[in-house]
Amino acid sequence: MPDFIRVPIDRLDGDTLSALLEEFASRDGTDYGESETPLDQRVSQLRHQLDSGEVQLLFEASEERWDLVSRQDAEALLSLPEDE
Repeated sequence: MPDFIRVPIDRLDGDTLSALLEEFASRDGTDYGESETPLDQRVSQLRHQLDSGEVQLLFEASEERWDLVSRQDAEALLSLPEDE
């Protein structure tokens, strides 16, 4: 079972957070609507969503990967029961 950790964004260096947001905003399959949105605008939107708590930054330790997920999805992933 995945072991997720919430990463407080205020604990990340600004350049590191910017790089993570740019990488996420440029991932294949990331859809921002009918028209193409510039990367800096997508990064700004993601930063606003992080600052407002709409999305959370999670790290999955066993796979050493991270993702941005909605607050609701983050709460569900963080409250998964451990294997018995």
